[in-house]
This record gives sequence, C-alpha cells and structure tokens, in this order.
Amino acid sequence: MTKYIATFHTHLAALMTSRALASAGVRAQMMPVPRTLSSSCGTCVRYEAETPQLEAMDEDVERVFRVEAGERYELLFENE
Repeated sequence: MTKYIATFHTHLAALMTSRALASAGVRAQMMPVPRTLSSSCGTCVRYEAETPQLEAMDEDVERVFRVEAGERYELLFENE
C-alpha cells in the first residue's frame, strides 16, 4: 500500500473526501496539514491505497501527494 495526503480549500471538502474514501473501503483519517505543505483550511486527509483515488476527491481538493520515505512528499495532482 502507498500512503497519500490530500489537502483541501475547505474543511468540509476534507470531511466529504474522508467519508468517500471510507465508503470505498480505504483507511483514511483527517489531520492537520504537515508544516512542509500548504493548505487553505489547514486540514488534510491521510490515507493508504493502491492508487491515488482521485475519483473520490471532493471538487475542492487542493493537492494530492504521495508520501515518500522520511516523510518527503511527491506532488501527484494539483487542482487549478
């Protein structure tokens, strides 16, 4: 399994995405955004899955990162 972090423009978008991921059987949790990443609302969703699960993201998703060893982050998706 790969670890991911999704950041959002709003807290509600993070909540909706967390619920959508859980409904799809993906283990996800809401948490504060790590300091090395920026976010408009300060809340992110950290989850583990085989793929980034972009289809489960709320439309207010800001960015999706793959979590690398040593808590380094690789940007996979950015909502413009």
